[in-house]
Amino acid sequence: MMDPNGIEGLGAQFIGRGSPTAPRIQAGGHPCQGIYWTESGKRPKIAIIATHYNVDFSEHYIAPYFARQGFGFLGWNTRYRGFEDQFLLEHAVLDIGVGMKWLKEEAGVEQIVILGNSGGGSLMGAYQAEAIAPTLTDRLPAVGQDALAQMIKGDLYISFNAHQGRPEVLTDWMDASVIDENDPTLADPELDPFNLDNGPPYSDAFITKYRAAQRARNQRITDWAKAELKRLNDAGIPDRIFPMFRCWGDIRCVDPAIDPSDRKPNWCYRGDPATANRTPSIGRANTIKTWLNMWSLETSPCQGQPHLAKHDTPALVVQGLADTGVFPSDARKIFDFLGSTDKKIELIPGAHYFEDSIEERQNAADLVGAWIREKL
Repeated sequence: MMDPNGIEGLGAQFIGRGSPTAPRIQAGGHPCQGIYWTESGKRPKIAIIATHYNVDFSEHYIAPYFARQGFGFLGWNTRYRGFEDQFLLEHAVLDIGVGMKWLKEEAGVEQIVILGNSGGGSLMGAYQAEAIAPTLTDRLPAVGQDALAQMIKGDLYISFNAHQGRPEVLTDWMDASVIDENDPTLADPELDPFNLDNGPPYSDAFITKYRAAQRARNQRITDWAKAELKRLNDAGIPDRIFPMFRCWGDIRCVDPAIDPSDRKPNWCYRGDPATANRTPSIGRANTIKTWLNMWSLETSPCQGQPHLAKHDTPALVVQGLADTGVFPSDARKIFDFLGSTDKKIELIPGAHYFEDSIEERQNAADLVGAWIREKL
């Protein structure tokens, strides 16, 4: 039996393009890059595109599964692949627009399916929303404003084991016990999720207190960021980088009784949560402008709900029940937020990348492929 992960019989075309607000660099690299996957020698009329905030999606694990069904799959990267600390949503959506334009004008695709996978869920949801009704215009120079107004809307939208928004997921994962953002060794024992006196199991009172403290931590960083940016700007300095520690403190990762699913208890994407929480990971470095643009609950345009509410095309939410970082309530929130009248949610077996089983990956791909064919 052919391994669906393999590339035998598939075409993989590398694409590099400039962006309206980022030209090709002098060393030769294009800000927008990706790989277009198809059956060898075929020019599909329907294609899927997937992009992430900072992870390279060009060799996305699901690409061969869709290519073997006769779809094109563009694993696309913005200028921020590997540069999460510099991310700005308004430029990222323009970069996604470059990939959409390539599919239409050069690949000969007639209909495009937007796939929002993992952290890329809220990014692709924001792209679709901006293509419907732009809100980021004032953040861009004139050339970017023109490109924003001409972005191509996807024909379908799929949320695929996706986080609802960048500020929301970071806040849910934050260790609420942090006392000093400059010293990762200090913690409030009464809020420490790894202090066995607190749980698991965690009481309802602790959960309420902990979730409020996570939001308070996000706001403290935002308050500092706004004041620090003003101080720097007053001195003629445009921005600075700063570290962030202890961001694997989601108590759902520790206590499976909270938001129950089929996931492995006491586990997160980086393994044991207590160990991962002490290791630099998500959001480990930021410029101040990136914090305010991507992570802040107060100021970020990367929150899911406002964008998803504008969606007006058929939408599918797929969620693996063994996912250790996206939980059933997250998928249901995305489903509820979607403004689309034609929408469907599927909770199915499998982990975050369906990495534990080829059969589970194939099942997920078959489910999505059947839905696309039904709608298009």
